[in-house]
Amino acid sequence: MLLRTRKMLIASAISLAMSGAALAGVSADQAAKLGQSLTPLGGEKSANSDGTIPAWSGTLSGTDRYSDPFANEQPLFTITAANVDQYKAHLSDGQIAMLKKYPDTFRMPVYPTHRTASVPAKINEGTLKNATQANLTSDGNGITGFAEGIPFPIPQNGLEAIWNHITRYRGGSVERTFVQVPVQANGAYTAVKINEKMAWPSYLAEGYDEKSDNNILFYFVQEVQAPARLTGNILLVHETMNQVEQPRQAWSYNAGQRRVRLAPQIAYDAPGTATDGQRTTDNLDMFNGAPDRYNWKLVGKKELYIPYNSFKLADRNLKYSDILQAGHPNPDHLRYELHRVWQVEATLKEGARHVYAKRTFFIDEDTWQAAIVDHYDGRGELWRVGEAHEMQFRDAQTPWIAGEMLYDLQSGRYLASGLTNEEGQGLDFKEVFKHSDFTPQAIRRMGR
Repeated sequence: MLLRTRKMLIASAISLAMSGAALAGVSADQAAKLGQSLTPLGGEKSANSDGTIPAWSGTLSGTDRYSDPFANEQPLFTITAANVDQYKAHLSDGQIAMLKKYPDTFRMPVYPTHRTASVPAKINEGTLKNATQANLTSDGNGITGFAEGIPFPIPQNGLEAIWNHITRYRGGSVERTFVQVPVQANGAYTAVKINEKMAWPSYLAEGYDEKSDNNILFYFVQEVQAPARLTGNILLVHETMNQVEQPRQAWSYNAGQRRVRLAPQIAYDAPGTATDGQRTTDNLDMFNGAPDRYNWKLVGKKELYIPYNSFKLADRNLKYSDILQAGHPNPDHLRYELHRVWQVEATLKEGARHVYAKRTFFIDEDTWQAAIVDHYDGRGELWRVGEAHEMQFRDAQTPWIAGEMLYDLQSGRYLASGLTNEEGQGLDFKEVFKHSDFTPQAIRRMGR
């Protein structure tokens, strides 16, 4: 019995080493860097060597969500197909491919860098606790010892870095109305209007319930409100922390059938809701769900031009027709800045199935938002390029996005999501929900 136990422990250790997952948090000495040489969420506090990335301030004046504090700034330069080689050290392969695919129309206006991201004090405090207490489960598919905040602010491997993105703070409780727009190669589109409600258990009116909320990361309801042919279709998700131990729980309400059904297929590379086949389920929010089908490698840090402080894209005076055009959004409304990012490579495990054989993530050090993701198909060819156009929601002290883009290099189509320009405030971070709002019975009532 003792020999068998020892063999099991050795086998577990070998498996853990091969997966790159660590069981323990960092030391107290390392954690003490948070808030000192590191930002409270783990970014490097100092400027880069040549000053093109400033020191982190984490402050942005004003509380008017959509007013652009940098409206008077002009681009430092613009990256185009003609000068891309000059800047390729700070671009992803996907960005370079976009510039070359659309040499006459796609460009990247690069502005001065402002490190504006900040979160409430309790998220910083939870992150500090997590640094020494949070651990990956032995297979890396879940987290133990996790307090609200970033679980691994000083990541030791790729799995920890991607978990930081999955669990990052997005306001705790939010209702948002936005459009998701599959844009055809010729620029034609029909906008799909969506309402979403999302809440982390501790933000529910009843508070965290040890029995019902165990292993729940957040609750989520998505309702399609337009066009008419899709109106009334509803998706309910109970997002679990460890989706291998307890798979994501999902239900769908079909307006035509007027029935609620279990929806176990809402995961991995299943087609995303109302996307015209232009993204997978786990493409939403750049990446979501279980990480178990990939091997994750932490390549290291690099400096990259990424969408940032995207107040121009969120301008309430813009119509969707001002933004959306063939191939990509109108670059006049985009803003790129130089930021430090974590590079993480995800390669499909042997025997696992997914339409993406490889993904390269570039994750913003100050927010843990995946900013750029390059996707490769089974032939090893670059297929899709994802961009998260980040901005700081000052009124809610929440870094999130003004829009999310997923470009298909092979078909010339793209998916624009998260746009709220014509939807009033778009996001309500003050809404409080109940557990009963996230049940199959609730979406049946919504359907009626």
